[in-house]
Amino acid sequence: MATTISALSFTTLYPGLGVPAVTGAQQLEGEQILPEESLSIVQLQVPNKKALDKLVEMGIDLTHRVHQHGEELDVDVVVTPSEIEELRKHGITVKETLITEAQWNQRTAERNAAVQQESTIAAAEDTIKVLRANHYTNQSATFLYVEAKSSAGTSASTALTAKWVENGVEKTASLSRFVDYGEYMYHWMELPVTAIPESITISSNLGGSATSAVTQWLGEDKKGSPKKHYVKDFVDHYMDPYELYERAEKLAKEFPDLVEIIEMPNKTNGYRRLAQATIGSVTNSAVVVSSKAWGHEGGNDITVEFKNPGKSSQPLTVTVDDSKVIVDLATDSSGKLISTASQVVSALNSKAGNLVTATTYRGNTGTGIVAAGSAKLSDNLNAPAHIAREPQTVKAIRIGKHRDGSKPGVLGYAQEHAREWVTPLVTIETAERLLRNYAHDGETKQLVNNLDIFLIPSVNPDGALYSFYDYNMQRKNMTNHCGPTQSDPGNRNGWGVDLNRNHSVGSVFDGYVGASNTNCLSSTYAGPAENSEPESRNLIWLADKNPNIKFAMNIHSYGGYFMWSPGAYNPKRETLPRPTAGQEAFYWAASNEILNDIQDHRGTVILPSRTGPIPDVLYSAAGNSADYLWYEKGIYAWNFEVGADLWDSSRNRWSLVGFQPPFEEGHEEAMEFANGLIGLIKVAYNQSKDKQPPSTKAVPGNGTFQGPVEVAFETSEAATIYYTLDGTRPTFQSAHLRLSGTREPAETLKIDKTTVLNWFAVDAAGNIEKSYNPLNNSANFNSVKITIK
Repeated sequence: MATTISALSFTTLYPGLGVPAVTGAQQLEGEQILPEESLSIVQLQVPNKKALDKLVEMGIDLTHRVHQHGEELDVDVVVTPSEIEELRKHGITVKETLITEAQWNQRTAERNAAVQQESTIAAAEDTIKVLRANHYTNQSATFLYVEAKSSAGTSASTALTAKWVENGVEKTASLSRFVDYGEYMYHWMELPVTAIPESITISSNLGGSATSAVTQWLGEDKKGSPKKHYVKDFVDHYMDPYELYERAEKLAKEFPDLVEIIEMPNKTNGYRRLAQATIGSVTNSAVVVSSKAWGHEGGNDITVEFKNPGKSSQPLTVTVDDSKVIVDLATDSSGKLISTASQVVSALNSKAGNLVTATTYRGNTGTGIVAAGSAKLSDNLNAPAHIAREPQTVKAIRIGKHRDGSKPGVLGYAQEHAREWVTPLVTIETAERLLRNYAHDGETKQLVNNLDIFLIPSVNPDGALYSFYDYNMQRKNMTNHCGPTQSDPGNRNGWGVDLNRNHSVGSVFDGYVGASNTNCLSSTYAGPAENSEPESRNLIWLADKNPNIKFAMNIHSYGGYFMWSPGAYNPKRETLPRPTAGQEAFYWAASNEILNDIQDHRGTVILPSRTGPIPDVLYSAAGNSADYLWYEKGIYAWNFEVGADLWDSSRNRWSLVGFQPPFEEGHEEAMEFANGLIGLIKVAYNQSKDKQPPSTKAVPGNGTFQGPVEVAFETSEAATIYYTLDGTRPTFQSAHLRLSGTREPAETLKIDKTTVLNWFAVDAAGNIEKSYNPLNNSANFNSVKITIK
């Protein structure tokens, strides 16, 4: 049923607002509403570190990549042309444009083509051909060699598994996929056997299967024993959250004894928005209309029309007919339109308030005269229909033979920032490697049998979907905390919360630098409160629920950094408490192992200048999640920044790779950082087996000295040293050895009077030197007396 409201009743409801005449001067106060600006990644020339801090304070969208040379810094940022003009006022200039919006869109097109190809492959019936099944014996052992081809083999997600009987025991192993110059050739494996099987069956995770007799291969292998058979390379395109979760569910179904899917309790806001339109092109005469219902729940069906009645002395009226809203604008005695934006807003809210809400443009007084116009409201979301708009359940893949909390836990989590498309691939590749190598690789079996491994492919699925289908450079989630003055559709790409600024340690709410709690459009907006976002609370829940987690890796891109806490400092550049000298030494020692594994793939070296505590190599990141895990949970927590710079020898300089490089490069990054994540898992395993207490030595030790001395400590491994200088028993509450300075070794103790120095050491595995117990009256701590004459 249609309803109307006249200008007479409007002035009765809102005295003084009526339909006053507006002068031409008032109407000219408004400015043209500018079209949306295109974005690009540019390299800024920043004069010094103070200017970099200014960038952070301004909320400029930094990419994580900073390169310092002398006092100046090259800083990559995501900016609009108007932001570039503003930066110039602060002496910050553009050095080079690196990636344009057109290039981002090209990445999306490439990814969509790959998805379509994979869908076509998956829809076809999978058939397996066994090309070769041979056994041979060389000078050292007998081997089984297999080549098989799948009709779906062009997709990296297609996995082939071999089964055979060896000495009455069924054996299984995964085959490696062989691709040459982009062409799928076949899957293969080569393994030592203790008895020659009569036949072998090759099956696909898509359902295909084939069996072949095993025949002898003539001649010896002149190259000797083959290398260890280790299967990898399971990703061939960027995957949205739906694909990631689908892959996870398939792995859980295929390996039920080793995998379970954890569903997080806090649902996201959802890939959904209100339907909106801004009607008008001038700031003080435009009206922003938003649906009350979500776009997909009817908001997208609403139309709004502002009509010129074509008659003189007409009142302002609003008519609502189902999902159609018609506003007949008021006219004066000469037939000229006289309804202001503020009047139209009030009329819409009064009579169409069950369907829409209306505001003036960004808090404008709305004194301009509204022109005739119309719009169909839209939520501006472009994902295909199979992508649900409802709140999502974030999922984690839990891998381990014993998933009951009895084994040490390792957490890898990705895509807090939506636009970082490579990072989820690191988790999926890692999961596939752990599961598909379990049956035949002894080292993998050790890791899976003795650890509890948690992998979250996408912490931020809503934002990720928005990045894939609507706006490539989306960093935040999709929760809009902006008020009415900032919630017009022109600001839609700025809404959301930076999930890596939403945590409760070292947050902007506590006065730390590197986030905003006032500007909801800032790229580092921390939200209305600490832990306001369900995605952040999910990470906290997982850590609370699984206290066995001892190690974590937060996977980001790009720039090729490897970092740990502290992650934030205050305006005086006072950081969160630094780790002890022993803890810092462990971070460095473990990092060396992990970074070596990254290098093994294609030689990528994470530079020393990009390795270390976050503020030392990048900038302050108030409220980041790794700080929460370290300071609140005692978890050794690192931050990957995948996508190290590539050396351009023709230009004699490093060149960036970006958030969404061509997949050929993204694939390589996923491979090398999956190496690194498995490297962290190996660190966790080695630490779990570490039962050897550290040993330490004070240098100099007991003795008499003519003047003050500097006492240093030699340690057998990375360990925290607790000490006293007054002869009392050292405990965990005693002073501990700290770093002598930023990126410097452990401090020395200056002894300038006769002192009894007592101490003990604790390594990262919790082993205490000499099995000393600081909690009772044990006396087997270390002690030296230094006599100063």
